[in-house]
Amino acid sequence: MPRLLIAASGTGGHLFPALSVAEALPSPWSVRWLGVPDRLETELVPDRYDLVTVKAGGLQGRGLRKLLQLIRLLAASRDVRRLIRREHIDVVFTTGGYIAAPAILGARWCGVPVVLHESNAIPGRVTRLLGRHSTRVAVGLEGAVQRIPGCTAVVTGTPVRESFLHPQPLPDWVPKGDGPLLVVMGGSQGALGLNRMVRVLLPELLSQGCRVVHLTGSNDPDVNSIEHPGLAEHPFSDAIPALLQHADLAISRAGAGSLSELAVSGTPTILVPFPQAADRHQDANAACAAALGAAVIVHQHDPDHPALRATLRRLLRSRLRDAAAVADPAPTMDPLPAMASAMRALAVKDADHQLADLLQTLAA
Repeated sequence: MPRLLIAASGTGGHLFPALSVAEALPSPWSVRWLGVPDRLETELVPDRYDLVTVKAGGLQGRGLRKLLQLIRLLAASRDVRRLIRREHIDVVFTTGGYIAAPAILGARWCGVPVVLHESNAIPGRVTRLLGRHSTRVAVGLEGAVQRIPGCTAVVTGTPVRESFLHPQPLPDWVPKGDGPLLVVMGGSQGALGLNRMVRVLLPELLSQGCRVVHLTGSNDPDVNSIEHPGLAEHPFSDAIPALLQHADLAISRAGAGSLSELAVSGTPTILVPFPQAADRHQDANAACAAALGAAVIVHQHDPDHPALRATLRRLLRSRLRDAAAVADPAPTMDPLPAMASAMRALAVKDADHQLADLLQTLAA
């Protein structure tokens, strides 16, 4: 029985692709999971796989702080080495982030092959520093290959959950009606800046017949004062596959995981990249979709700025009850079908199986 160690931690963008790969493995496989205490994996993983945690973090800062973080990294790498030897691990798979560093170093220490998956167009720091020490670096977007010289890279796409690959019914709580369905989401952590941009536009959108599902995240202190049958606001939803499959338009951050889900669902999207993302990688992710005509980029701005309002009016004009359309009755072409087609062209629907096959080959 091949033995796999998965190192994935933190956000849904790291965890969900790793879970998809684990589920795509041909049986029988023995899977151990490496994570960090008090992160999302402690909620998602233990019911499925044995979870082992180590203390791992980045190498930000200077002086004593950076030295302490380096000592912690070396200690975590030692713990991973012991785990690999104790469990007789055959291959290691990691989706990047802080946990990838001790996983890669521990695997190299033991001579075990390691596959590092980099989902972003601009590779993260761990990929840039340690990608060349990985047996393979699998990338989600082709533009990342040229940014990791010295690595053995292969383009696989970024895996999505199985539910995204099959038609899903809309849940009963989604607003009913024939108006366009707008889905707003900020990723697994939510997005306060994005939420505030959208909330100021809700009265106008709802008055024009738009149905809005707003996934706010659990850290949003603002309370929506609008009660309207066309609005559903939730911190999070397990029905994201159904929401994206049925949405006429989405407003989303540009994390690689979200972008892959949007692509597989064929959802036209307004992308609002997180401005503090490391190396502005969300801007680069968004540019990949925008270059194909699959998405429109609107940079985060103050709620009273007109950019998002103008973009929504342009994209939804032919589908909303718009007073401006009465004053200007000239027909306008609906841009959303072409955007949906372009978004589907960005999708890689078998990324999980490509990665599972790669792990199978290396384990053999």
